[in-house]
Amino acid sequence: MDVTLSRRQLIAGLAAGSVTACVTNPDTGESQFLLVSDGQLAQMAASAWSDAKRQTPVYSNRAMNSRLLGVGGKIVKAANRQNQKWEYAIFDSDQKNAFVMPGGKVGFYRGMMDFTENDHQLAAIMGHETGHVVGRHAAARYSTQKATQAGLLAANAVLSQSDTRYRNEIAAILGAGVTFGVILPFSRRHESQADKLGVDYMYRAGYDVRQSVRLWERMAADSSGSRKPEFLSTHPSPETRIRDIDTYIRTKGYV
Repeated sequence: MDVTLSRRQLIAGLAAGSVTACVTNPDTGESQFLLVSDGQLAQMAASAWSDAKRQTPVYSNRAMNSRLLGVGGKIVKAANRQNQKWEYAIFDSDQKNAFVMPGGKVGFYRGMMDFTENDHQLAAIMGHETGHVVGRHAAARYSTQKATQAGLLAANAVLSQSDTRYRNEIAAILGAGVTFGVILPFSRRHESQADKLGVDYMYRAGYDVRQSVRLWERMAADSSGSRKPEFLSTHPSPETRIRDIDTYIRTKGYV
């Protein structure tokens, strides 16, 4: 196979697809570059969800699962996603983490459930995860990564045909630029948007939005010695989140 030709075909295909890839998110009103639908990603995520439940035991504590389902149902309704199929699981691990997969697969770790002081803080986490679904963040991240990979392939194809002495160094700089200049800030922006959407859903569901600030204050204290610098992370620092969430709550008049 002609490697150069295949790269050109990839770039041409991406460029052709990008003409119709910009869509408006009806919930957020923003224009998004999407090369894949939520349904397609949900199909991809189904096996990953099964793997997650196979690799980490699911915690069967009835009271804890009932608590998650109760809070989750209220947040989902507040986000107007009650007609979407949702599946919840609590994983039996001390990790303080939670995630959402395309297709409404919501995973909470026992450590995160234990860490929350009340249902208001649990609602803050659930609201954030629901915000990722509403914001179509999984599809947007997947599309951006595919586009940047294609761009790097094109740049490397040009460099490979050049006689410059520094093509390896230039290629490395290009790769770092994409990671730190595009992918990580793009991911951090999604996290911030999910935080704000989560606050909206908390408020509509009748939860105390100030508890979202309290949650991140506790997260900051709990993880102060084990964090990367913010510019190297896919998530904003807890301090940034505390400031931004507090400002958003006040701006919206929720308190």
